[in-house]
Amino acid sequence: MVGGGQLARMTHQAGIALGVQFRVLAEGPEVSAARVARDVTVGDYRDLDTLRAFAAGCDVVTFDHEHVPTDHLVRLEKDGVVCRPGADALVHAQDKAVMRERLTALGIPCPRYRLVAGVDDLAAAARELGLPLVLKATRGGYDGKGVWVVDDLDGEDVGRLLSADVPLLAEERVDFVRELSAVVARSPSGQAIAYPVVESVQRDGICHEVVAPAPGLPEDRALDAQGIALRIAGELNVFGILAVELFETQDGRVLVNELAMRPHNTGHWTIDGAVTSQFENHLRAILDLPLGSPRPRAPWTVMVNVLGGDYPNMHYGLLHCQARDPALRVHLYGKEVRPGRKVGHVTAYGDDLDDVRERARHAAAYLTGEIDE
Repeated sequence: MVGGGQLARMTHQAGIALGVQFRVLAEGPEVSAARVARDVTVGDYRDLDTLRAFAAGCDVVTFDHEHVPTDHLVRLEKDGVVCRPGADALVHAQDKAVMRERLTALGIPCPRYRLVAGVDDLAAAARELGLPLVLKATRGGYDGKGVWVVDDLDGEDVGRLLSADVPLLAEERVDFVRELSAVVARSPSGQAIAYPVVESVQRDGICHEVVAPAPGLPEDRALDAQGIALRIAGELNVFGILAVELFETQDGRVLVNELAMRPHNTGHWTIDGAVTSQFENHLRAILDLPLGSPRPRAPWTVMVNVLGGDYPNMHYGLLHCQARDPALRVHLYGKEVRPGRKVGHVTAYGDDLDDVRERARHAAAYLTGEIDE
């Protein structure tokens, strides 16, 4: 797995039971996955020679982020390295312009958009799509980074963005009810599964809370969202996990917002809440093993991210949280605690949504120091 973050750490954990020998290309010796995996190479994923040396002898190479240069992936595949997802698929998660153009050509519902290369393009986008606009860097953005809401074309921020010579995508600002996520897995043999569609609650561009399944989502809309995700996986030839982030609009439609071709934050609930976690199914898919059941274990599961707060030592909070709620599941990523940084998540599940949500929120708030009782 290229990338040594918490996604690699949790994928490695899932691989232990499968007997998978797991190698990590980590950004440094202290990153999340490097703290637990035995076979770790520290190196720069942007360097082709480093990637080639890392991939030598691997049956399959997969990714915990989308930032490996596309050209490098093409070269690896020409060398005979099996990359899953492959370069032709992954580019749709790397480049938002490529993704929008391909999905639109396939007739998959997306927000209206225009590519922006200068002032004239931005003015044309404002006339066509209206203000406010959402501007996105076509490459490199994540967790709210590389996304800007534009209310005024004459603002200083707009001028700075246009002068930075960064390829931009302008999208209409969708009047959505909430954000949803449809996570699916697909294997080279063509088998595919879909997890229940979840509701994703964002704060400052970062996923804060996930509720599985999405409360009050009509069955036909849930099936529509799952169908969209499965169709994208098939059309783009994705192998592994695909997460499709969606807007649910005021008029009952679902529109594709973003794609991720790797285990995803909105699928973390599956570790404790589903028969087979997204991490295990990612491994099963890229190794072309039969996929596991995505069925939920309980009527409701709520996952809340733990962001760095006032407590530098997260283990201090475990005494309270685990004594208060023995059924609570806590996942800490072994990362240095910094304000706003994802350092773990908590999961609660059960029959009553209000109770499950309160338990998960309480634990996350206590671990971060927001509450002390």
